[in-house]
Amino acid sequence: MTPQPLAANRPESLQPHAIALLRLALGVMTLAHGLMKVFLFTVPGTVGYFESLGLPGVLAYLTILAEVGGGMALILGLFTRWVSLALVPVLLGAAWVHLGNGWVFSSEGGGWEFPVFWAIALLVQAGLGSGSLTLNRRFA
Repeated sequence: MTPQPLAANRPESLQPHAIALLRLALGVMTLAHGLMKVFLFTVPGTVGYFESLGLPGVLAYLTILAEVGGGMALILGLFTRWVSLALVPVLLGAAWVHLGNGWVFSSEGGGWEFPVFWAIALLVQAGLGSGSLTLNRRFA
């Protein structure tokens, strides 16, 4: 009889931690972008920018709320699938804003590939769930 490898040595045992790493990275990035709109650009400045794009100012408030609240929820691992899906339209809106700037996000004004990639990463996260290190399990 040959000994079986320990579960910790199997690659699939790392999967929940890899999923959590993706979730944490997306959460930190989302929270940082939301807080940037509050502290760097200021809320009135963000509202003004949205209005300069022809968007209703209320969308700026909703975007800030989605990014700050959604980022915190992702970091904590709360409702990961739903939060990830809810953030996709925010990122597609960001892609729309940057569409005229071209492909590369380092272009002047930023390109559209980064928000599109971010939206796809959120869809992947929604499919994978929370992974490890989550508060969701505490409430289940």
